[in-house]
Amino acid sequence: MARNIHTKLTFQIYAEEKAFGPGVASLLTRITELHSLRKAAAEMNMAYSKAWTIIKNCEKQLDMKLLCTSVGGRNGGGAELTEDAKKLLDSYNEISKQLRDEAQKLFDEKLKWLSEK
Repeated sequence: MARNIHTKLTFQIYAEEKAFGPGVASLLTRITELHSLRKAAAEMNMAYSKAWTIIKNCEKQLDMKLLCTSVGGRNGGGAELTEDAKKLLDSYNEISKQLRDEAQKLFDEKLKWLSEK
C-alpha cells in the first residue's frame, strides 16, 4: 500500500539570530499584494504589533530597511517593499524552490521506497 511519505525542507537565513525564513517571506508577499502591513497581518491571523516586531527584527539582523510606509490620510496609510526587500524576497523564493526541487530529487533517488511499502 502506498503511503504519503514526503519531504519538507525550509530555508532560513541567520545573522546573530534568525533573520529571515518562510514566515517573513509570507508576510512580505502579503504586504506586496495588499499594500498594507495591517491587512497582511490580519490575513495571517497575526497581531499588527507582532508583524511590526517581525519586520523590525529582520531589518535589524540584516541591516536593511524592508518597508516604505505612509501614514493615514485621505486614502489611508500603506506599506510597500523597498527595492532591497523585493530583491531579498525574490532571491529567497528562488533559492527555496531550488532547494525543494533538489531535496525531492534526492528523496526520489534514495528514499522513494519508503512510500511504496
